[in-house]
Amino acid sequence: MEVVAGVDLGGTAVNYTLVDREEKFLIDGLCEHPSLAKQGPEVCLKQIEDGLRIAADRAGVQMSEIVAVGLDTPGPASAAGRLSAKGSTNFVHANWAEYDIREGLAVRLGKPVSYLNDGNAGALWGHFNIFGATGKETSVSVVIGTGLGGGVILDGNVIKGRKGFGGELGHVLIPYQSIAGISGMKPKCNCGRIGCLESVCSLTAIERDFLPYFLPKYPGHELGKSDNLNRAAKMVRGMADKGDPMCREIFRVQAHALGLFFDEMINTFDPDALIVGGGAIETSPEFQSWFIEEIHAGMPTQREEQVDIPIFIMPNGDTAGARGAAIEALKLARSGGLA
Repeated sequence: MEVVAGVDLGGTAVNYTLVDREEKFLIDGLCEHPSLAKQGPEVCLKQIEDGLRIAADRAGVQMSEIVAVGLDTPGPASAAGRLSAKGSTNFVHANWAEYDIREGLAVRLGKPVSYLNDGNAGALWGHFNIFGATGKETSVSVVIGTGLGGGVILDGNVIKGRKGFGGELGHVLIPYQSIAGISGMKPKCNCGRIGCLESVCSLTAIERDFLPYFLPKYPGHELGKSDNLNRAAKMVRGMADKGDPMCREIFRVQAHALGLFFDEMINTFDPDALIVGGGAIETSPEFQSWFIEEIHAGMPTQREEQVDIPIFIMPNGDTAGARGAAIEALKLARSGGLA
């Protein structure tokens, strides 16, 4: 085996990486360009192929040396890479309905392709960064952004589930009513349910529920002067990092929500590690340490044997999807699963 590629196809950008047989990544940082996914399969797959050639050139690799490709995309899609018949925000073109994107890319490239959803790809990268590609450990990762993604790695393998919905951690219900400081709040998720983890722990939650709830409690706050809650929500992270009391309180609540969720995962999987990633914690090391402390503070009392499970910050958050997709392809190529 020579080199394996990872392709992270999002709604706004396509990101690439390459990894060699020694598990060394050959591209540092982002290697991306704007996504053309909304223009349909033919245009999008050609763009992925063209971008892969650019990434290979950047890494000093011949296309012939790339023996397999790992692909990740947002859902909904099956575990094998067949997109939903109803489409999605990122795949609105009619020709995407029920399209097998993994098979389509494999035919286009003439190479074997593996598939993960973007949350599971990020989780696999977080797990690999701690344990490597061959470890048999178990980890649970959450990736906090506009929504909340993540995944579960069990004995070193991604849990995909029967229909590809395994690891949809954002839609696990949590007992949010037990979090201090949000009495009367009823956080509604985009899926329509009340109390999903995503409804309490995401940028959307800050815009939809937290700012309308907290701003009246902090009269005269700078963010209360904005007539655009979306813009204001995007400022909360930076202000919390600088110590703003209201914004810190918002992140405290989100950390305590994660504490409740991680407690459920500890009692389900007894994992070796818990991992937090995403734009929400792309902050100073001091803020990250505070946030992890607040996650612990939000956890119910653990058994003595459970309290030593570490919580890690996921590195390289902006390239996590591509790197996780590459690791999945690497694992399958080594096992012969992509033959």
